Amino acid sequence: MLSVLIIDDETEVLNVTRQFLERFGEMKVITSTSAKESLTLLNTQTFDAIIVDYDMPEINGIEFLKILRSKGDSTPVIIFTGVGREYAAIEALNNGANFYLKKGEEIQPQLREMVHMIRRAVEGKIVGKGIGTSQKILSDAVHFFSEPAFAIDRDGKIIAWNKGMADLSGVAAADVLGKKDHAYAVAFFGSKVPFLADMVFEDEAVIRKNRYSVIAKEDGMITAWIKAPAKEGGERVLWMKAKALYDGRGIFVGIIQAIRDITHTIGTDLLLQEEKAEKGEKPATPAGQGKMFDRLLGRSKSYYQEGLRLYYREGKYEEAIAAFDKALEIEPSHAFAWHDRGICLRALERNEEALASITKALELAPSEEEILFTCGETLQKLGILRDDSKILSAAVDTYNQLLDKNPANAAAWNNMGICVQAMGRDDLSRQYFERAKDLRRYNKEKIRKRNLDTLV
Repeated sequence: MLSVLIIDDETEVLNVTRQFLERFGEMKVITSTSAKESLTLLNTQTFDAIIVDYDMPEINGIEFLKILRSKGDSTPVIIFTGVGREYAAIEALNNGANFYLKKGEEIQPQLREMVHMIRRAVEGKIVGKGIGTSQKILSDAVHFFSEPAFAIDRDGKIIAWNKGMADLSGVAAADVLGKKDHAYAVAFFGSKVPFLADMVFEDEAVIRKNRYSVIAKEDGMITAWIKAPAKEGGERVLWMKAKALYDGRGIFVGIIQAIRDITHTIGTDLLLQEEKAEKGEKPATPAGQGKMFDRLLGRSKSYYQEGLRLYYREGKYEEAIAAFDKALEIEPSHAFAWHDRGICLRALERNEEALASITKALELAPSEEEILFTCGETLQKLGILRDDSKILSAAVDTYNQLLDKNPANAAAWNNMGICVQAMGRDDLSRQYFERAKDLRRYNKEKIRKRNLDTLV
């Protein structure tokens, strides 16, 4: 009889899983609600397999796995992950997990699959026993993803193409599986050009040369975005994340890539501004009202006006930043000089610098609605590009501060909906979108912004 240790901080999950494995899997099961306690238990007791939940306090499933493997313990481990933890599954495999299993509403099929995984793992059919087995796990990982994703092997051949990918590209899996030489790029760019998956081991300069804007890069993983032709004409913006995958012996077996169309979620107005910055065109004229110049004197006022004219009238962002810097040398407490400087930096894709500048503006003028909105908008953009829930949460907090002051700001409600939707909270996002629609539908929207035409 196989012995199994199950670790999960939810006692209900433990009880159901234990009863199923004992009754239908004919296994001897020990349960634990703490990874820390389980590590102590493993000092005196061994098991044929370990099931561990990903989300747990103190030590999560991945951390538990790393500790176990660092001690030389090769006990087969299956990570039990929740919906929306797709990348945790890849991280689990890279750290020596044998399998992963996604939690969901249908518990019986999952538990039957768990029994199957335990037996396969114990029999030695695990990641690292051969490239073929590893690629099978890689293929399974792609179909585990809820978002569009595909995988290529060490030779660049497509070995997996999930439903989300078929929907996004319009190309069925049967038409691309087994193909190589950048065949996966044709559906998005119209020709066989390098995709992000082809450049996980390249220098950042090479990636940028291929028109990608790099968001984050570390060994074996890249996050970036790129503009691509839209099917209905014009352009769309694609967010991509590619990661190399290794087997249990550290042998490279392939690459997984996820893709997301963020044209609408990132904010069309920001993208348009960036396009015009690249072309040196004048950006669209925003509407609003404000009050600034009565606080500025002499040269500081002159420099600020020059910066405003350069960025607002001519779209010359680098020159505008230089002018704002001169104004701030004289008047460092000029909140809107910091704010408008941040707008220019953001248009130039220097997003971290932009956030720092806008945050400084917010420190100086925490009640200014326009600065709050710009700060939330910048955090939103960074959060979506980085796929970072912490940054998106910060954006939501900023929008909430704004809405405390002006609950009739429909744009803030809408953007907050985009943020929580990107965090997987569709139920909450619908409420925020409806609130924005109601304000606009009944003509109750109020947005307090400066009138830049008047200021210039």
